[in-house]
Amino acid sequence: MSTDAIVLLKDDHKQIRKLFRDFENAGENALKTKGRLVEAIIESLTVHTYLENECMYPEVRKRVPELEDDVLESYEEHHVADVLCVELAAMKPDDERFDAKTTVLIENVSHHIEEEEDEWFPQVREALGRKELQEIGARMLEMRKDAPRRPSQPSALKKTVDAVLA
Repeated sequence: MSTDAIVLLKDDHKQIRKLFRDFENAGENALKTKGRLVEAIIESLTVHTYLENECMYPEVRKRVPELEDDVLESYEEHHVADVLCVELAAMKPDDERFDAKTTVLIENVSHHIEEEEDEWFPQVREALGRKELQEIGARMLEMRKDAPRRPSQPSALKKTVDAVLA
C-alpha cells in the first residue's frame, strides 16, 4: 500500500464517487438502500475531510505558500459538506428533502474532488515531491485510525466549529 498522500486521497475520492453513483442509481423508492448509502457517504466524508483539514491542508499551507488561496477555498468547501452531512445525519430517507440535500452534497463534493485532482494535486506533487508526500501520507494513515466517523463526534465538531470561526 502506498503512503503517498495524494494516492491515499485519490483512493478516498474513488470510494466516495462510487457511493455517490450507487445513491444516484438506487431508484426513487429504495429508501433503505439510500439510507444505508448516505450513512456510508457521511462516514467516508467525515474521515476524509478530517484527514485533509488536520493533516494535508496545514502541511500544504506551510510548505507551498503559493497555494494558500486554494487551501482556504478547500476549507470552505469542506465546511459546506460538513453542514450538509450534519443535516443529513439528522434526517430519515423518507424526509421530503433527503434526496435533494444528498444531491446538493454530491454536486458540491464532486466539484471539490475535480478541482483537487485536476488543479491542486498536480501543483502539490510538483512542489513537494515523493518523499514529503510519503511522510504526509504516513501521518494520514496513523490519523485515520482515530479519525471521527460521524459528524457528531467531538473531533468532527471541532473541525466544523474551526471552519465557522476562521
